[in-house]
Amino acid sequence: MKILVDADASPVNEIIKKAARKYQLDLIFVSNVNHLIKSDYGKVMVVDGYSQSADVAIINLVKRGDLVITQDYGLASIVLSKGGLALHPSGKQYSEANIDGLLMQRYLNSQIRKAGGRIHGPHKRTKADNFLFSEKLTAILNNYYNYRETLE
Repeated sequence: MKILVDADASPVNEIIKKAARKYQLDLIFVSNVNHLIKSDYGKVMVVDGYSQSADVAIINLVKRGDLVITQDYGLASIVLSKGGLALHPSGKQYSEANIDGLLMQRYLNSQIRKAGGRIHGPHKRTKADNFLFSEKLTAILNNYYNYRETLE
């Protein structure tokens, strides 16, 4: 397992680095040239500034069993179709059971905006949000290691 991060707008990079270091996992932050990402653990992959460039790079890198951290429902959907795991920075894990509804809500919200309507954005991030994300990330990584040990 490796962890791939859609790092352009990720508010949880430090939490991810700490977990990846603890579990000794490969970590790749993917960011476009418009964002300066530095990391003392893992790799930083910089892609061009075109729309969706970071997403395409992640899609090309992800393999079955890898974990992707992203806020992008479309990217999460493709990760799931490739057998990967996807986690939102809020701690919500994307799954086959919830991804279609999330994609539909994204579509409906875009239609409302095109018609001149307004959609409320996300709430201000809190320490509780970071705690929830950290707990879910730890649970995923523990499950991975427990599963791996049963195979050995």
